[in-house]
Amino acid sequence: MDRTHFFGARGLGTALLAAIALMLGTTDARAGVIDEVKAGVLAHDVGLLGDHVEGGADIMGEVLFASPQFLGPIGAPRPTLGASVNTAGKTDYLYADLTWTGTLWHPMLRPQDGVYVGGALGGAVHDGRLNQSVDDDKALGTRALFHVGVELGYQISAANSVEIYLDHLSNADTSTHNPGLNNIGLRTGFKF
Repeated sequence: MDRTHFFGARGLGTALLAAIALMLGTTDARAGVIDEVKAGVLAHDVGLLGDHVEGGADIMGEVLFASPQFLGPIGAPRPTLGASVNTAGKTDYLYADLTWTGTLWHPMLRPQDGVYVGGALGGAVHDGRLNQSVDDDKALGTRALFHVGVELGYQISAANSVEIYLDHLSNADTSTHNPGLNNIGLRTGFKF
């Protein structure tokens, strides 16, 4: 029996691109509510720190909001919403994180560019299998998973960046099934 995707790769991909395009033109984004948008392509379930079972590539996008003042005491992370759609019909997911970003190096001639590192921590919901692996689908154990992301990037200009991104989803052994899902790839970002 085929599983039913609650996203639908084409529908979500189209909606995600439309949402990013709308955000680029909204007054809220220019007013500082939305700090940055990112989009990219990730290799799905690469087997890093686990087994490679599911195939395909992920088309992903996320919106990073300006950090509210009350998050200042924990390093001013940016609230983040994102989505990842698998091109081979495997596990898709939505996530909500807090994202911390820090600059590692600024060149002396161009102050707007530099190398940065970032980390994100939060939760995700997915449409994958839960308790039975079938047809190269992982059994992820629970519908809600922890989501962790790590990025290493280059700020090309004040507005544009490119980065290597790795994300991990798992239930942290809260279920009998916990194979985890690891994806890695390239993203580009646009800051407002």
